Amino acid sequence: MNTSHHLPLIIAASLITAGSAFAENPLQPIMCVADKTVMQEDFSKPGAIDKKQWQARQGTQWKIEDGVLRGRPSTPEHQASVPSHKGLEPRVAAPVTPPQFIAKFSVRFSGGSETDVAPFAEFGHHVCRVHFTSAGAEMLAGPDLTRVAEAKDFHYEPGKWYRMLAELQGDEFVLQIAGGPTLYARHAIFAQPAASGADGLGIAGPRDGMAEIDDVMLASVKPGTQPGWAARREAFPKFAPVASKAARKGKKANE
Repeated sequence: MNTSHHLPLIIAASLITAGSAFAENPLQPIMCVADKTVMQEDFSKPGAIDKKQWQARQGTQWKIEDGVLRGRPSTPEHQASVPSHKGLEPRVAAPVTPPQFIAKFSVRFSGGSETDVAPFAEFGHHVCRVHFTSAGAEMLAGPDLTRVAEAKDFHYEPGKWYRMLAELQGDEFVLQIAGGPTLYARHAIFAQPAASGADGLGIAGPRDGMAEIDDVMLASVKPGTQPGWAARREAFPKFAPVASKAARKGKKANE
């Protein structure tokens, strides 16, 4: 794995809709080859979360109920007791996620309000994040939240379930959303371990809202890539990295 900061930034994004070839066989890996499954969870047993598999972040409240992993913001008492990282959005991470992985999961956000940072799905704290808004989705790299790919035509709807498949190998990351876009980018920081905070798959909901997760599969990956990946990668249109709205306002990934 090349972790050099001197890697050229080869950034791209592609919108692949349900009308494309992916519609007939949705959410199959297009870059990585799966090795060992480390988590397969449908949250059928209600109760507290397994803290070895899931870590509630910033004092937020998570439990398994109604067949899903459901998260709510921290309590008003917690928010009043800390100067920052107050848990205004429900946040959770899965530290069992392998360093290079295939992650398939469903997520739903409801209530509350969008911010310049949340809701999002994250893949390594301060490494790679996909921010969902009613104005489109954007892939952000690193703690400075540099936009490296975007899907302006994908407007997430509160209360709607979305099925996603994420793949990370070396300095490449690709995220498919069933019935929606595929986002791809290559960035040196993707090949580096998370510098701080939660590792692996992470979810944050809207401000003062709710996040729900279901049908999670996490797997390590084998060396090499899927047949045809090199040609598929070259077909993604190039995208020049640019400061995100959050970055322009001076916000950081830990907010």
